[in-house]
Amino acid sequence: MADSNLFYISLVLLPLILLFLLFLITRPRPIQIPIKKRHIFITGGSSGIGLALAHRAASEGARVSILSRSIDKLEEAKNAIRQSTGIDVAIFAADVRDFEAVQRAVDEAGPIDFLVVNQGVFVAQELEEQKLEEVRFIIDVNLMGSFNMIKAALPGMKRSRKDRGPGSIALMSSQAGQVGIYGYTAYSASKFGLRGLAEALQQEVIGDNIHVSLVFPPDTETPGLTEENKRKPQLTSIIAASSGAMKADEVAKKALDGIKSGSFTIPCNSEGILLAIATAGLSPQRSYLMAFVEVVAAGTLRIAALCFQWNWYGSIEKWHMQKNRT
Repeated sequence: MADSNLFYISLVLLPLILLFLLFLITRPRPIQIPIKKRHIFITGGSSGIGLALAHRAASEGARVSILSRSIDKLEEAKNAIRQSTGIDVAIFAADVRDFEAVQRAVDEAGPIDFLVVNQGVFVAQELEEQKLEEVRFIIDVNLMGSFNMIKAALPGMKRSRKDRGPGSIALMSSQAGQVGIYGYTAYSASKFGLRGLAEALQQEVIGDNIHVSLVFPPDTETPGLTEENKRKPQLTSIIAASSGAMKADEVAKKALDGIKSGSFTIPCNSEGILLAIATAGLSPQRSYLMAFVEVVAAGTLRIAALCFQWNWYGSIEKWHMQKNRT
């Protein structure tokens, strides 16, 4: 009887002890970052997730600047935001691969409180078939373009930060930046790179009260998705079929809510939450409750991940067998 009571007491005490330990050690600490009357600068802001983010930020009272390559698309986006919110946004035409052009846009825009590095290009193709020029283009826009944008904005973001309150840098990754998928070699490489950038950058800027977020959207209903589906390999479509597409506005809401709460990892759907827990690794975690879930669920989710890999490799093997018969 005593042994039984001791067992039940341990069953209650051990999780509580773990929760208390995690409360003490989780870093950085929780924070709320207000957006009203503050400057948010969004790259890739003329369409898709970037445009949806601009709509939401403007409707919440932020001063919004958007950047993309096409001045015509920027003008269309500006008019659309004005019609829906009654607010004018600032627009800047620049290629994120061109540091000098990005620097000029940032200087003209003025000090930034929220930087959302959202630009991205994607072409799904097997590495053997994909031209290296296209691989370089994907990495230059998605990864080097992010370095250029942050490098240009960071000095102004740090300046007078104590007087201006907390700042934020958000990087738009992808679920393909959490797990590699057939046909995503170049794209996954560019998006996995953002994780390393974000983790290291957070350590560099936390002392300046700037908080880094990494957003992991699934396939999103944007003009870019329509184009990428035209070239997507058949096996990519088979493997990725289980992940449904979200609307850009849904992703924007999840992203902006996570950015305002200073979350480092921002998943956008239930599948994304599981991926975030399964791939938590050494990433920062502000919530001790989420840290508890990550610790407790790690073993189970590893088994689930192996089941997914078993299914994916089974699909690949089946596809090659059918291809060899024809």
